[in-house]
Amino acid sequence: MTERGFLLPAGKRGLAVGVDVGTGSARACVVNQNGDIIAVASKDIRTWRPSIKLYEQSTSDIWRSISFCVKQALQESGIDLGTVRGIGFCATCSLAVFSQETDQPISVNGPNFDKVDQNVILWLDHRPVVETDKINKTGDEVLKYVGGKMSVEMEIPKILWLKNHMPPELFNQCKFYDLVDALTHMATGSETRSYCSTVCKQGYLPDGVEGNHQGWKDDFFEAIGLGCFKADGYSGLGGINGKNGTFASAGDRIGTLSESAANDLGLPAGIPVGSGVIDAYAGWIGTVGADYNSDRDSCAGISQALGRLALVAGTSTCHLLLSKDLVFVDGVWGPYRDVLIPGIWMAEAGQSATGKLLEHMLEVHPAYNDMLAAIERDESPRGKYDWLNDRLGEMARSSNSPSIAYLGRHLHFYGDLFGNRSPLADPNMTGTMVGITSDRSMDSLALTYYSVLEFIALQTRHIIEAMKKAGLSVLALYISGSQCQNPLLMSLIATSCGMSVMIPQYESAAVVHGAAMLGAMAASGGRYGQAEDLWDIMRRMSKPGTVVPPSDNKREKKLLDVKYMIFLEQVQTQMRYRREVNEAVGGV
Repeated sequence: MTERGFLLPAGKRGLAVGVDVGTGSARACVVNQNGDIIAVASKDIRTWRPSIKLYEQSTSDIWRSISFCVKQALQESGIDLGTVRGIGFCATCSLAVFSQETDQPISVNGPNFDKVDQNVILWLDHRPVVETDKINKTGDEVLKYVGGKMSVEMEIPKILWLKNHMPPELFNQCKFYDLVDALTHMATGSETRSYCSTVCKQGYLPDGVEGNHQGWKDDFFEAIGLGCFKADGYSGLGGINGKNGTFASAGDRIGTLSESAANDLGLPAGIPVGSGVIDAYAGWIGTVGADYNSDRDSCAGISQALGRLALVAGTSTCHLLLSKDLVFVDGVWGPYRDVLIPGIWMAEAGQSATGKLLEHMLEVHPAYNDMLAAIERDESPRGKYDWLNDRLGEMARSSNSPSIAYLGRHLHFYGDLFGNRSPLADPNMTGTMVGITSDRSMDSLALTYYSVLEFIALQTRHIIEAMKKAGLSVLALYISGSQCQNPLLMSLIATSCGMSVMIPQYESAAVVHGAAMLGAMAASGGRYGQAEDLWDIMRRMSKPGTVVPPSDNKREKKLLDVKYMIFLEQVQTQMRYRREVNEAVGGV
């Protein structure tokens, strides 16, 4: 195998494999040196729900799904396996638990912890509410780097929950991985952890930050009840960098594919493996590198990416923005240093539910089944969102409305049904709707659908304005994910936020495409050489798709501005109602 496969002349460069483990499925793709996706495959992942707040998965089941996907993609591509130069992984920010002694999975399923296959607490699991509150009450300076509060979705609260519920002798055997680190460990045997996944445990600080030089902050862990990790140098969390652990930035070569993993995946052993990242960060990699400006300064380097806000939109939406400076934003996770580019900070905002919210609001409407029946009668390949967009267009034309937005002018929906991640960082936020009637028709369903799209767009503006107010520069919107296939939503986001939306060519595969770029980076340095910069790989392998400009309809823009002011009032009114009621009943 060529030592510097991705730095050879273009005609001799090899291929890379990307693996993405999402909330409900795994995907794998094969890409060439120019970033063209040759083949992609996917397979569902099993999720257990022991109760309404608990979501559990299995690393064994996830690995089987990965193996299927990689083999399927390789078969469909028809490539020579000897031309594969590297592989990269990304995954949800979920917690995986293994034994320090045997390296075998340890169950996270209480109270008996005997279902060994269930060793992953999924990111959206909300079991550690009490633990999260305890952590946030410390007021520790670590919390500045998570927007001021830890989220119930994060991993340190989940680890604390396990300590509080596991038998002590079992907890003391555990080592804890972010899921992507677990997968790269299973692929290579290496214990190297990625900075991206480590900071998402929310207890780790980069070298020199807040005077800390070991990553883990002793007094913080003592205060929250996890001081037990200090005794062995935090080995259960990955250790201390340069002492009993190693941490790497995105795409750094952390090892090579082992014989057993290679056999599972259908690949040759010895292929370089890049340091993995959280799936949303892989989405950033696969989204913001595309060139929409022919006169772009090719010598500007990573500074070209500053100001490009990536929205990775699917079940939820993550908002990712790089900065050279340390900037704190209330309700925005981070800033995290070194996670993608060494020395550069990343701010991570998010909407806990966007695609999931849309599905929920449609499914509970009385006309939902009528809509499905109408689509079936049409015998049309259109999906329900296309059908609803067409319905709204017809409603606007038949009523001589100046825009679709005008149809929903008196319907005000606030959609934090699953709590607020950013910029409020308030898991107690809920939903409200003003302007509902007794209408049970499909027209009412279409308006409900529109109101959810409008909420997603207005909340995006809310996040952007919070970032700008804190001092971050947001110059352009780059969006990828399944929601990019909805032109009405993209137009609403562009118009609400007052800037064009850039959508990459591989809009629905940006995350797995980004994972493949990590594999390309790992391969580029060979065994001894200096790897190609991640940004240079992104520029070379990313491809522009479409641009959605803001609407030039001034009346629509004015209406959305007013709706945004009402949106903000809904936020404040809900908080006031909750506070006044709590004061009245003497509780929370």
